[in-house]
Amino acid sequence: MSEPFIFRPGDLDDPRVAGLLLHHMETARAQTAPGSAHALDLSGLRAPDIAVRTLWSGDTVVATGALRRLSADEGELKAMHTAAAFRRRGAGRLMLARLIDEARAAGMRRLSLETGSWDYFIPSRALYAALGFRECGPFGTYRADPNSVFMTLDLDADQGA
Repeated sequence: MSEPFIFRPGDLDDPRVAGLLLHHMETARAQTAPGSAHALDLSGLRAPDIAVRTLWSGDTVVATGALRRLSADEGELKAMHTAAAFRRRGAGRLMLARLIDEARAAGMRRLSLETGSWDYFIPSRALYAALGFRECGPFGTYRADPNSVFMTLDLDADQGA
């Protein structure tokens, strides 16, 4: 990977960050059955239990991700998205690894996520699986839905993932 990527907190007032997150929300919702999309809009990402992170190459926001605290020892990944021009270059993996590290540092023991079951989401599910996530049942307030895939990572067991 030749880009010098830099992590920053996600400034939701920065139009570059907001633009990539809006694109994420719109594309995720367009690729999911009505009523089954769970991508948060900017107001949802401003919740006090969510920390948004960004990955940059120069002045370009490359990827976004967010960590939501569900309980003292459980977290959820949200808003995972890599700009199309930076896919297949390691940016998404870097963002995911960073959020896993932040979850561990915050004392979380389990990190879960919801993603789509449609073909559009196959690359995302493959990335999550490559870093140790395994399919699981619904968690938190989610309900079983054929359009959703739920995955989880045991942060105690997967220190080397």
